[in-house]
Amino acid sequence: MALRHCLALLALTGSQAIAATHSLGIVAQGDSIAYDMNAQGQVAAVTTDEQGNQHAVFFEHGVSTEIGTLGGNDSEARHINESGEIIGSANQKDGSWRAYLYRREHGMQMLGTLGGTNSHGTALNNAGAAVGFADTANREWHAFLFQPGSALIDLGTLGGKISYANGINYRGQVVGAATLPSGYRHAFVYDAEHGMVDLGTLGGRSSYATSINDHGVVAGASEMPDRSWHAFTWDGHKMKDIGVLLGQGDSFATGINNAGHVVGTYVIGEDRRSFVWRDNNVTMHHSGAKGLYLTNGINNVEQVIGATYDRGMIAATMLSSAAPYVDRGGSNLFSRIVFVVLVAGAAVIYRRRYKGILLAGYTGLRIRGD
Repeated sequence: MALRHCLALLALTGSQAIAATHSLGIVAQGDSIAYDMNAQGQVAAVTTDEQGNQHAVFFEHGVSTEIGTLGGNDSEARHINESGEIIGSANQKDGSWRAYLYRREHGMQMLGTLGGTNSHGTALNNAGAAVGFADTANREWHAFLFQPGSALIDLGTLGGKISYANGINYRGQVVGAATLPSGYRHAFVYDAEHGMVDLGTLGGRSSYATSINDHGVVAGASEMPDRSWHAFTWDGHKMKDIGVLLGQGDSFATGINNAGHVVGTYVIGEDRRSFVWRDNNVTMHHSGAKGLYLTNGINNVEQVIGATYDRGMIAATMLSSAAPYVDRGGSNLFSRIVFVVLVAGAAVIYRRRYKGILLAGYTGLRIRGD
């Protein structure tokens, strides 16, 4: 009986846990991944079907709307602005990819290329200006800027053959990475006045930028002199090493909001975690079923966007202020089992040791009562 009571207690306490993440409830036959969410809760996401084909999805109030393709089997949605416009890419019947803008009222608008056959859309601002990368006539890949009503603008490179854009703010500043003549890539920020500006590195050979907020603060990652990677921010003058606060391992910033809060991924050995850097403090979250395995961005209402992992990707969010998941039934399960076994064992020993005394007294009582 005591063992059963202990096991019941174990089951009860083991089921109690504090989960930091919230599943968005996007229904998919396979994986679902949220790439961006605006302040209204509208989501740009990707789902997969049983054949592994990717489908761009507009998700709002529990309802998923497939954006479609351009004649092929796959599409992806990467960013959504406050008006609900989505930037992404979709493939065509011939297998090539084209960047698109999606508006529910008008459907998909194909953006074209830089003279080649492919383009990919990655980000857009609230004015509808979009960025990405596309191949040129000589088969190089260059970052592009799209302004509504205009053709794609080739942003060039830093002397090499490749560049790609990952973010754009309301002022039209664009960030990404571009190769040098040496072939190494460096993070850049671009605007119409200064062109493409090399942000340098934290001492290593390469860097890249993933996001820029409306104040011009950039987030990304840089190789270090020891060949590890550290997340960074750039304030318009110099890089700030965030990775040094996380300890040994590689860190990669994936998003920044207007409050300057940064999210990203931290990897050391086989251990993968997500992190939030806000107000000069870092919070680490274990990835998996209760923590974000993919951390794709952070919006201005402090929602971190990505996916958890539990036998597949599940689109999810968490608040940037969320406390790390407290595992009261997983990582501590072994110690709890040991505790329960010891308690149950002690009860058995107790009963065996005093069984004779209890029975003798009981028998004697009955004899005297007769």
